[in-house]
Amino acid sequence: MNFNAVGIVYRKELTEWLRDRRTLISTVLVPLLMFPILISGMISVSSILLGNAKKEIPKVMIIEGDDSPEVLKALHDIKDLQFVPYAENWRDQITDKEIRAAVRIPKGFQASLQNENSQTVEIYYYEGEIKSEFGAEHVEKSLTEYKDKIVAGRLKAKDLSASVLSPFEIKKENTAPPEKVSGAGVGSFIGYMVIILSMTGAMYPAIDLTAGEKERGTMETILSSPVSRLELVLGKFLLVLSASLTTAILSVISMGSSFYFLGHSQAIASSGEHGLQMNLGWISILAVFLMALPLSVLFSAVLMTVALFAKTYKEAQSYLTPMTFVVVIPAIASVMPGVELSPKLALIPILNTSLVCKEIITGTYHWHSIMVIFASTCVYAAAAIFLAVKMFQRESVLFRS
Repeated sequence: MNFNAVGIVYRKELTEWLRDRRTLISTVLVPLLMFPILISGMISVSSILLGNAKKEIPKVMIIEGDDSPEVLKALHDIKDLQFVPYAENWRDQITDKEIRAAVRIPKGFQASLQNENSQTVEIYYYEGEIKSEFGAEHVEKSLTEYKDKIVAGRLKAKDLSASVLSPFEIKKENTAPPEKVSGAGVGSFIGYMVIILSMTGAMYPAIDLTAGEKERGTMETILSSPVSRLELVLGKFLLVLSASLTTAILSVISMGSSFYFLGHSQAIASSGEHGLQMNLGWISILAVFLMALPLSVLFSAVLMTVALFAKTYKEAQSYLTPMTFVVVIPAIASVMPGVELSPKLALIPILNTSLVCKEIITGTYHWHSIMVIFASTCVYAAAAIFLAVKMFQRESVLFRS
């Protein structure tokens, strides 16, 4: 094999690739700008929505309770709630967001309290609707304070200390450093996004260098040049790999910078509280890149092979679009709670890389698993390259009619 010929093919394809604005946008601009815009946008929108939800005075309806004036007074003393008259369709009003919550005071509730009998006060709200949850929290807080007041009065009447009901306290303390806590929360997201962008970065060059060449009628010209099929495949493959790795590198840098500035601003805003601190130094970035390297090789070879079967650019897109789901399913599985790296999962492509990237972001390096994942992905990638070379040597694939 002539490596000089491979380099010539690579330089030729690289020159054409750099002239393609569409490819540069998907490979360079999207990874660089997507994460800062996405993260800052989500934070801004969430802050605005939460702020508006907190400013609104929730409307709450009281069901029954006419024979319990003390409880009604305790509820009406809440300044952050607006009580509305009772209506039979109160459930529909909560669902339709006309009111935010409703509270049912059982009959004879105050008399039961005086007789030291227990009853249940029910709070109805719209689960998942933040304004409804805020209203329910206000009602629950008021009722809890009223309950504590009654308990304190009973203890005082019997000359008992409040410690009778609380013989000891339970305190939870986090022992993990802040960067590990933050990394555990967003590490899986980073691995997932690196994998997805590695694939999308390789997709468009893979289509353009195979089906695109067929559609433009330049495939025959390239095949008639004095280079072997192997050299031609490797030259094209290196260009697709370069695009995939460029996208992966830029996405990691963009995410690391975004989370760093985000954590820094949160730390300032919280006045000494730990913000979102990421352990995404150069070692972590290099480790994530090395783990994504064989996966990018796998993506590049597989995408080239599949796209080679298409006769036109659009046909290749229709072939490769379903492959996105094949990649997304194992990649997103690592984001699900309870899914952790294990010897069996270390052999599943895509999922293993996503899981190990999550561990790396938290600063944990399981070297045995890392070696197994890297080696197994290299084997899959080598098999994909071998298949791509074989497909380029088949005339029935290159000149489909």
